[in-house]
Amino acid sequence: MNTFQLSPARQTGTPDVAGFFEPRTFSVQYVVSDPDTKQCVIIDPVLDYDEKSGATATHHADELLSYIREQGFEVQWILDTHPHADHFSAAQYLKEQTGAPTAIGGYVTGVQELWKGIYNWPEFPADGSQWDHLFRAGDELRIGNLQGRVMFSPGHTLASVTYVIGDAAFVHDTIFQPDFGTARADFPGGSAHQLWDSIQEILALPDDTRLFTGHDYMPGGREPQWESTVAEQKRANKHLANITEEQYVDLRNKRDSELPMPKLILHALQVNTRGGRLPEPEANGKRYLKIPLDALEGAAWE
Repeated sequence: MNTFQLSPARQTGTPDVAGFFEPRTFSVQYVVSDPDTKQCVIIDPVLDYDEKSGATATHHADELLSYIREQGFEVQWILDTHPHADHFSAAQYLKEQTGAPTAIGGYVTGVQELWKGIYNWPEFPADGSQWDHLFRAGDELRIGNLQGRVMFSPGHTLASVTYVIGDAAFVHDTIFQPDFGTARADFPGGSAHQLWDSIQEILALPDDTRLFTGHDYMPGGREPQWESTVAEQKRANKHLANITEEQYVDLRNKRDSELPMPKLILHALQVNTRGGRLPEPEANGKRYLKIPLDALEGAAWE
């Protein structure tokens, strides 16, 4: 299985994009670098977790660190696009290893407030302070000589953002590869109408913009893929080509009503709303996750 691919810079002002596929959760992690200055950012890193044994590990995050060392990169930011529901974020671990600041969209506070109630965390600070920086729509960031900006892309979650760096856009769980379609919008705080609007904003980028997704589910058993262009998505995405907003919302809501929740959603959100921090050890030195029962009413069963 192909789990690594480099998408090289096309011209000055565009990044090299190294994609690392994590097959356990079908996630894609990115190291985005400026070829001129060797400065880079990490986007959506994965902390390994086995729900059967409760074991955690840093194999895939360490793979990123090895690549960064081999290339002689300096990490400027560790970025998450949203609080993930299907895997743990390795942002905090990578901050400890590199010293680079962590960041996410400032809209994460709405997700924190929502899940604070689900987990019954009355003392939890739902203020985004678990990250070093909170981005808002239109904010700019630099990676070496590369110019980046932040787009607010809600719908999949309340807090989702897209990072546009040069000619590359990291669209997380909005648009998948054309043969798979688009992301679900039925998580707490999700909205198919908002997702449609976010997708239209992404598709308004120049046609040759490289789009990098957060997951790939390999339909038909093909090899993992995670790069496309705006033009390809407009022409061939199975959920978007030749469809109206009303048709899309109907399609999305019907499909989502039949999907079971991600198996790690109740595990992952209590880590990812903390910026990738695991729960503090209790008196016996062990860490424990808290799983609320019957919290996601109406979710389809497998």
